[in-house]
Amino acid sequence: MGSKNGKPVLREQDIALLCKSSGLDEAQVKEAFDGFIAEHPNGKMKPKDFKEIITKALPGKDGAKMEKHVFRIYDSNNDGYIDFAEFMIIYIVMSDGSPEEVLAKIFRIYDLNSDGAITKKEMKKIVKDMYGLLKSDNSNVAAEALIAKNAHAEMDKDMDGKITLEEFSTACMGQEEISKMLTLKLVDIFVEDQ
Repeated sequence: MGSKNGKPVLREQDIALLCKSSGLDEAQVKEAFDGFIAEHPNGKMKPKDFKEIITKALPGKDGAKMEKHVFRIYDSNNDGYIDFAEFMIIYIVMSDGSPEEVLAKIFRIYDLNSDGAITKKEMKKIVKDMYGLLKSDNSNVAAEALIAKNAHAEMDKDMDGKITLEEFSTACMGQEEISKMLTLKLVDIFVEDQ
C-alpha cells in the first residue's frame, strides 16, 4: 500500500498481487479496499476496531480473550495495526490457503513473543484463553492445564521444551488428537468470522 497526500492508496502492484493471490478481479479488490478505507480512513485497523469485530464473531468473554492472539496473525509486520494488504493476505490464506500456509498463520497465535517457537508457558496461556471456547463445544473436555501439557508433549517431538513450526505442522497434519482439537477450534474462529 502506498500513500498520497497522507491518504492510503492501493498501488497497481498491490492490486496485481491481490488479484493473483485471491482470484478476485481488479474491481473486486478496489471495492474491498474502498470498504476497508471507509471503515479505517488512515488505512490501518487499530486493535480496538479489531476487538469489535472479534466480539461480534465470538460473543462473550471467551471470544474476547482470543482477540489479541488472533490480531497477531494479521499484524504480520508487528507495527500494532492491520493494514489492508495484511488483512487481505490473511483472509485469502485462511479461506483458500494450503494446509501448511494455514498452519503457519495459526502458529503465530501460539507463538506469543514471535520468536519462532512455542514454549510450555505460551501453550498454557493460549489454552487458558481458549478454554471457554473448547468447553462450549464439549463439556467433558479435560482441564486446561492437562490440555496444555498434553498438547505440548504431543507436538514437541524432540522434547527440547519448544515447539517449532515444523513440529506444530507435523502434529496437526498427523491428526494428533489434542493438536487437532486446538487447531480446529482456531480455524472455526475464521470460518465463522467470514
